[in-house]
Amino acid sequence: MSTTGSEKTAMDPQRVIEDDRLPIGKLLALTTAGFLAIMTETTPAGLLPQIGDGLGVSQGLAGQLVTLYAIGSVVAAIPVIAATRSMRRRPLLLLAVGGLLVFNTITALSTSYELTLAARFIAGMAAGVVWGLLAGYGRRLVPEHLQGRALAIVGVGQPVALTLGVPLGTWLGSLFDWRGVFWIMSGVALLLMLWIRALVPDFAGQSAAERQPIRKIFAMPGIGAVLAVVLLWILAHNILYTYIAPFLDRAGLGERVDLALLVFGASAIVGIWLTGILVDRKLRPVTLLSLGGFALASLVLGVAGTSVPLVFLGIVAWGVTFGGAPTLLQTANADAAGDAADVAQSMFVTVFNLAVAGGGVFGGLLLESAGAGSIPWVLLGLTLLATAVVALAHRHGFKPGPRVTDG
Repeated sequence: MSTTGSEKTAMDPQRVIEDDRLPIGKLLALTTAGFLAIMTETTPAGLLPQIGDGLGVSQGLAGQLVTLYAIGSVVAAIPVIAATRSMRRRPLLLLAVGGLLVFNTITALSTSYELTLAARFIAGMAAGVVWGLLAGYGRRLVPEHLQGRALAIVGVGQPVALTLGVPLGTWLGSLFDWRGVFWIMSGVALLLMLWIRALVPDFAGQSAAERQPIRKIFAMPGIGAVLAVVLLWILAHNILYTYIAPFLDRAGLGERVDLALLVFGASAIVGIWLTGILVDRKLRPVTLLSLGGFALASLVLGVAGTSVPLVFLGIVAWGVTFGGAPTLLQTANADAAGDAADVAQSMFVTVFNLAVAGGGVFGGLLLESAGAGSIPWVLLGLTLLATAVVALAHRHGFKPGPRVTDG
């Protein structure tokens, strides 16, 4: 049986609770860790010509720097988080951010394509650990009735990095070349480690008696439903996000991908803000409303054709309704897992990254076989299926009512 926020405070004297005030400085350190992990992943996409020239390979081979990083995250998340459950949380987080520092530095120095790929794979593993820690860490920094808001703050780094990461990396590459960009990210990692060490409190890991087998955690009521929604919703999002350029070409906006992604990112931040306000009191209805809005956005994009206003209306709706998705799903996942939240979060990270990869593969097949105009209709089908899963998971996973009854 789960304990209340006040009971957990008594059990864990290192827990930081400041009445109803969110510890913004501590939470933003976690936000920055998430931002850095995504920035490290996506930056090569905007620097492929430079990286290819620097390593003496084609742009296609240079693009595998993104692929190996993603594979590293998928491979590491569950086994590494499971194996390190007994470790204290801050040293583990510092070790993971330190991994980004070390392997971004190796990438900046390397002249060997093979060594660079290896560095990217291990950097991806470090990122998988970062993502596996953030949700549980953020929740432990606040009382139970503020956990949803805390996750909204921790999660804002993702849409910001997804929106700004590639153009920011490309711009920095024009100033310092691609190696300079990786040096900058190493510097950010070093500063972040100092920030975490100075402000973010440490927490104990789980004792041997507290640790449950991974299969038992996966079988907990609600976990399967949440992970199914993660797969469907993130897959739908990434099909469109990955192939937004060919989709925009249909409306004569092929040269305005940067503007479209900026509008999406700004809208997503609004969605995160709205979700943060409501998630602790109305997790289930906000999840259903967000999925319904995402379905509506897919419908608008499907009928938009060459209408620029409709396309941008659909993009705004897409951003607002998807922005809070990671917060909603991580909150539901952690609630269902209870004290096993870190391992459940590693499952979340694994499914999330598989959905990202699936978006690239499935979207590419869709583009080749049915054209970009089919993308919104596939999104609509996936979203309706996810909505049905949430609707059925009313006893576990996405329960009605507030997450807490007091506070």
